[in-house]
Amino acid sequence: MDKIILKKGRDESLKRFHPWVFSGAVAEISGNPAEGDLVGVFSHEGEYLASGHYQIGSIAVRILSFDADPSSPDFYNVLISRALGVRKAAGLVDSSNTTCYRLVHGEGDSLPGLIVDYYDGVCVMQAHSAGMFRARKQIAQALREVYGGSLKAVYDKSSSTAPYKAGLDLVDGYLYKAPGFEDDRITVLEYGNRFNVDWTQGQKTGFFLDQRENRRLVSRYASGKEVLNLFCYTGGFSVYALSAGASHVDSVDSSAKAMAMLEENIALNGFDPSTHKGYCADAIDFLKDSPEGKYNLMIVDPPAFAKHRGALSNALRAYRRLNAAAIARVAPGGVVFTFSCSQVVDKEAFALAVFSAAAETGRSVRILDRLNQPADHAVNIYHPEGEYLKGLALYVE
Repeated sequence: MDKIILKKGRDESLKRFHPWVFSGAVAEISGNPAEGDLVGVFSHEGEYLASGHYQIGSIAVRILSFDADPSSPDFYNVLISRALGVRKAAGLVDSSNTTCYRLVHGEGDSLPGLIVDYYDGVCVMQAHSAGMFRARKQIAQALREVYGGSLKAVYDKSSSTAPYKAGLDLVDGYLYKAPGFEDDRITVLEYGNRFNVDWTQGQKTGFFLDQRENRRLVSRYASGKEVLNLFCYTGGFSVYALSAGASHVDSVDSSAKAMAMLEENIALNGFDPSTHKGYCADAIDFLKDSPEGKYNLMIVDPPAFAKHRGALSNALRAYRRLNAAAIARVAPGGVVFTFSCSQVVDKEAFALAVFSAAAETGRSVRILDRLNQPADHAVNIYHPEGEYLKGLALYVE
């Protein structure tokens, strides 16, 4: 194993169990590691600190272990078993009304660079690092051993997430299929609501599992309401609102594929077609063209406006404009659920953008709830950067 030797005094974050080594902290590389290789990390004084995957970029090493040997045959089995234990503790495994959850959430499960989502027996993985991509067959085998005969398939969908410059063969496909399993989609339950999930054609792994608890919270406010669901994707919030008795839901997304899946999900749950209408359109333009007071419940869940620090200022301006438009148009006494999934936008910055938006409208606004990601999108206490989803439920007079 090649060695990464840190500059003097740059080992404090590792001693506090932060799982990243930044390139600026590296004094010397002993050996010639390729991207994705396992390396040992040592202090300037020669003390062993941790082991992880080497990579080229601002993050030089993603830490896998501070003590165990990541090259041991049972390494992934142990960590995936622990991750499953967390989901069991959260009541998501063997549930009668929920058959999908995130099994592995990167640093939150001590597997930085790896995402695994579980859809009723199908595991869909995405590697965000060369090291995890190179370990994908070991990960698939570990999933088979952890789930046993209940596992239907393991699908690797890393072509859009793994670093393409690392010389990797980025072709999506099955790493495992149980005999007789031939589907590329599956129907799952989430708190009793039914959704079709297409992991080959859908965004991310096929469904946005991180909004599960926020969708459930929307149900509390939806009965009898006129609802607008912006950036709706395949209609998660729309289905929950209709299930809770919304009088009508308008769903808006610019993706024709997503809108087709949304219509499937509306039909799958048996709703009266007259209570829902989908619009394949730009969500921001649709909102700006909508009449004031038509909707008394709005969900504003845009894609990430900033994926790196350099885009932060533009993202905050975009959040302010979007939320000002929503707050200005919601009916008096209405509720706006607004979100940001941009990791570089922290809770305080997002709240300030929404505050500025509210002030711009001149309306009286109260915070009903502060929203975040669910337990299966675990946050390592030593890695606060893993807390990426934030939101506010607002009451607008």
